Amino acid sequence: MEKSLAECEYKEPAKAAVYLRYGLLIFLQLLMAAELVVVSFKGELQSAFFILMIMTITIAPIVFSKRLPVNIPPDFQALVIIFVFASLFLGEIQGFYLKFWWWDIVLHISSGLLLGIFGFLLVYVLNENSRIRVYLHIGFVALFAFLFAVAMGALWEIFEFSMDHFFGTNMQKIMPGNPSSGLNDTMWDLIVDTLGALVISFLGWWYMRQRECSFIDAWIQKFIEKNPRLFHA
Repeated sequence: MEKSLAECEYKEPAKAAVYLRYGLLIFLQLLMAAELVVVSFKGELQSAFFILMIMTITIAPIVFSKRLPVNIPPDFQALVIIFVFASLFLGEIQGFYLKFWWWDIVLHISSGLLLGIFGFLLVYVLNENSRIRVYLHIGFVALFAFLFAVAMGALWEIFEFSMDHFFGTNMQKIMPGNPSSGLNDTMWDLIVDTLGALVISFLGWWYMRQRECSFIDAWIQKFIEKNPRLFHA
């Protein structure tokens, strides 16, 4: 039986889940703070600055949640925080990209999934906003989410190249004596980004076609409830 978006209820997380999310954030901040102290004593100022940047990025959605122009579902916030910690702190600072060959692949597939979901949310806002006369077919919505995720993945690769070129980092994982390894890393990153985006776009298209309730529908419904001004003239 087909269901409308209004019938897809979003259940508020239990208090225990909320406390767990804040506890996770505090734990991650303490872990990074400890590493910050260590690298500072070693005089590794570049690493110290990078860790401070990561700490700021991960805590910003919570600290400034009430000042943001839109209200982002806490579930999505938690996923983004975990992704940033895993990719930047564990991946770059702790060297997980070099220790585990699959770490980069998993994170880039995850980024494709997250960006695909964000793309769906963005185009849904445009589709449902009464002030914007845009009504898109579900196939185009899925295509937009796919292309949005791939484009963001490409911009990230440009960021990695820029960091390596201007600040002397090695985010492209260029092996000594093998400059082409950086190109291989970039291309494989783009490929797995595309695969992740393709998966979430197909799932989103399927759910919209069948009108079955999914976590995407739930987040969209919650987003509408928390941001009514975006959907009314």
